[in-house]
Amino acid sequence: MHWAADNTVSRMFNSLISSIKRWHNKSKTTDANGDTPLMSSEGGRGKPPRKKSPGKSTRPKASDTGVSRVIIPRSDHSLSRRDVSRAALTVMKRLQEGGFEAYIVGGGVRDLLLGGHPKDFDVATDATPEQARQLFRGSRIVGRRFRILHARIGREVIEVTTFRGHHSDGEEHEAQQSEHGMLLRDNVYGDLESDAIRRDFTVNALYYTTNGFEIHDYTGGIRDIEQRLIRMIGDPETRYKEDPVRMLRAVRFAAKLDFDIEPATAAPLKELAPLLRNIAPARMFDEVLKLLMSGHGERTFELLRQYQLWQHLFPDNARLLDNPEALALTRQALRNTDTRIREDLRVTPAFLYAALLWPGVNAEQQYLESKGVPPVPALAQAAQKITSNQLVHTAIPKRFTIPMREIWDMQSRLPRRSGERAFRLMELPKFRAAYDFLLLREDSGEIPAGLGQWWTAFQQADEEQRLQMVRDLPRNGAQGSGKGRGRRNRGGRNRGRQGGNRQGGGAEHPSN
Repeated sequence: MHWAADNTVSRMFNSLISSIKRWHNKSKTTDANGDTPLMSSEGGRGKPPRKKSPGKSTRPKASDTGVSRVIIPRSDHSLSRRDVSRAALTVMKRLQEGGFEAYIVGGGVRDLLLGGHPKDFDVATDATPEQARQLFRGSRIVGRRFRILHARIGREVIEVTTFRGHHSDGEEHEAQQSEHGMLLRDNVYGDLESDAIRRDFTVNALYYTTNGFEIHDYTGGIRDIEQRLIRMIGDPETRYKEDPVRMLRAVRFAAKLDFDIEPATAAPLKELAPLLRNIAPARMFDEVLKLLMSGHGERTFELLRQYQLWQHLFPDNARLLDNPEALALTRQALRNTDTRIREDLRVTPAFLYAALLWPGVNAEQQYLESKGVPPVPALAQAAQKITSNQLVHTAIPKRFTIPMREIWDMQSRLPRRSGERAFRLMELPKFRAAYDFLLLREDSGEIPAGLGQWWTAFQQADEEQRLQMVRDLPRNGAQGSGKGRGRRNRGGRNRGRQGGNRQGGGAEHPSN
């Protein structure tokens, strides 16, 4: 309790220091000779020139993109507040009534300009998280690296971010970088212009205000939307080092929007790709879901391979993509996921991870069987090894690893359909996922077609037809196609019998 109180007091003290610094900087509206306040080219109050620090500055500037601030009036853009969620408009109104600036920013503005329908809207303001929190009952401040406010309006949660300043202006309790240049803490606050320059890509640095219904563009985002380009603000190499996840974001936006990545923005990707290993696995899991489960997974996969980022996300999958079956299965899994998302059908990370890790599991199982390990233990060992390897790169919550393993385990059970087995299998909770996975393996050419067609017909048949289908199974061929071996009968009739055809079952270890 004492520790929590001390920690709260410390945060309040740090926030007070930051507020005093911002007030002090804003109060410097006269020059050294006591002249009148500076005026900006837009007619607003300007800022005094910043003192130059020794050495070369690495801060991105609006002029780096060759564009100064542009204000697009309501008559010159297609964005309407009717397309903005009521919750976001409520947040903006309360902030403005509290004496603060408030803008819709980022993907919401970008997508509306492109004719899309954003699922959420973010609000940027000059209010600190503590100040904004006073305006919204039930809101909470989250994050340590970037502190933001989650304001709950009805059932909707709006993310409210304070204008960011240059991290080089912050003190140690506000800004901190690792030895690789990655930002570990970045709670330095600034104004609208500095916030725009601190954002990652120009198309995400557009600000919409209900005061005059204008769009503010400091970095040429409107121009890049027209040219369909993803362009980094500032020096790409420096910005990627600050946060390597920006490399994944560049690819994700290019795939989602069907944009090209601007050459200078794309140039450092291959060289800096190993920096992804420095990102926490839990954060990487969230990023993978955004990459592959947003309806553009197949296109994203191709771009990740092109820029050599895929091998740092799914290394066991990447090393086997020279195998046509493994590549076909990966592409088909992503294509199926994209289709289901477009049709508003349910998708789960468990199935997608099962597909992406299966080539590694399959290869490892074959290697272990070639060394004399029975099929069932070989599958269990292979699944454990490949899953453990993946957890180093992306965390996988247990609620997904358990069904993922069940899908794999059922691949050796689906060929065994004699007696009551087919009826019992179809009653299992993961039957449908395992059946879909079987079809995926057949489509990729990993196993011969036929078993999937049987199970399709079995599900569509009535009770009498199902009984007949089971009776028609050949006594010595009830396993059909697919690999794996069932439990031994009491008389040992299945002893030593292998199920299905196996491809590439050589003795060479798959990791070699």
